[in-house]
Amino acid sequence: MVKRKTVAVIGGGVSGLAAAKAFAERGHIVVGFERTHDLGGVWEPSRSYPDVQTQSPKDLYRYTDLAMPDDYPEWPKGPQVHAYLHAYAAKHGLARLFRLDTNIVSMDRRADGKPGWTLTVETRGESGSETRTEDFDFVAVCTGQFSDKNIISHPGQDAFVANGGRVIHSSEYTDPAMARGRRVVVLGASKSATDIAVNAAKNGAAAVTMVYRENMWRVPYFVGGINFKRLLYTRAQEMQFNSWGRTRAQKLVAALTKPLVWANFRGLETLLKLQLGLKKWNMVPDVPIEKDVSCSVPIVTPGLFESFKTGKVRPIRGTFERYEPGGIKLTTGETVGCDLAVLAVGWKLGVPYLADAHKAKLIEPDGQYRVYRLAVNPDLPDMGFVGFNSSFCTILSAEMIANWLVRYADGMLARQPSAAEMNADIERMLHWKRHERPAAQIYGGLCSAPFHFKHFDELLADMGATVRKRANPLAEYLSYPNADAYGRFLASTPQYVAQ
Repeated sequence: MVKRKTVAVIGGGVSGLAAAKAFAERGHIVVGFERTHDLGGVWEPSRSYPDVQTQSPKDLYRYTDLAMPDDYPEWPKGPQVHAYLHAYAAKHGLARLFRLDTNIVSMDRRADGKPGWTLTVETRGESGSETRTEDFDFVAVCTGQFSDKNIISHPGQDAFVANGGRVIHSSEYTDPAMARGRRVVVLGASKSATDIAVNAAKNGAAAVTMVYRENMWRVPYFVGGINFKRLLYTRAQEMQFNSWGRTRAQKLVAALTKPLVWANFRGLETLLKLQLGLKKWNMVPDVPIEKDVSCSVPIVTPGLFESFKTGKVRPIRGTFERYEPGGIKLTTGETVGCDLAVLAVGWKLGVPYLADAHKAKLIEPDGQYRVYRLAVNPDLPDMGFVGFNSSFCTILSAEMIANWLVRYADGMLARQPSAAEMNADIERMLHWKRHERPAAQIYGGLCSAPFHFKHFDELLADMGATVRKRANPLAEYLSYPNADAYGRFLASTPQYVAQ
């Protein structure tokens, strides 16, 4: 018999909804905390920039038991994703479990010596804020990779702002009118950076400059006319990357097929260079694509390279040195005119409310996270992470980990690991990331791409799923992850309800 737990779910976005459903449907008492006024996480409209859309196609960006509407485009826009998440919450009655406008101030082990955690929570209301403490048997951290802005500054910024200039984080670019008639400089080359640069150019900016430090491989929605999900999302392609835990037989196969794999990736690079004109814009990366593919590889914003050709967006490789009156001096020595600087410099990964003594057990000195299956740390009992990892199929990944986590918390995994086994696996994974695949260190080592199938295989095996692959081997090896299939795989795991 499994004891019913009180479970705190921190975050009301994609991952928080998946975790709330997984724990609630097994009889646990779930209390969700969302610091903003609405569910949806990064897809909540006030947190989204104009024209934001998914990087993944809609049949990859979904829960197993709810497809996106047929009339949604292949790559849904932000408001559509937000509506979809609300539909999922409504289907499973999740909204009633969440407290909105409630922030987690601190998180520490219970002072009474009992298992679990004490959360200090602050709730904002019309009459002000109320702070209180609450105890929980288990805490699921579901704030993801995009919760706290990475705020940076450069010399001269205060004077630049005092003279009428404006400096914002990319998440604060919420209205195209911000750019109209202004000289916009975007710092960064991520998907959000290129989306904003193109949007500003389309909406009447006087000039748009995109300043970026390093060239990176970026993939268009269609590569040579083929939807990229059929190229980079398949098990057959995934097997060509140097994954962790390869057997001797797998290493032998990799050695024998190395020339073919090399030719495959050189062909893909050539196709991308020609299709995007990377040489013309001096944007050919120095790193081979097979060594670079990770969660940081962006999808090409429609219209990006066309805007380079028309001169509406000017790319410059470098970074900011300092702000000057009416402009920004770059490390190239050039000064570009600027009225609005948009810093697309990402987000800070972490758990700021977690007590420092516990953070030291979670984060290595080099910033790598000590997590087993991207979900738990054996030295931090009664807590876990959902969606803390980055992925090319975020929603499916969150749902898979949420289902794994509730079984782990209840001691119901078919292969329930000991602390020693988890620590040994963590050490093996850290060695792999640091010495065999450096690209896997991105985002604190919490990136599961491009190894989605392998990651899901491990989770399903741990859960005791009797079916882990599609019956059709061609579909299994040459097609992308299928949410409906994974729903069936999850259904083949032992079911239980807490008492």
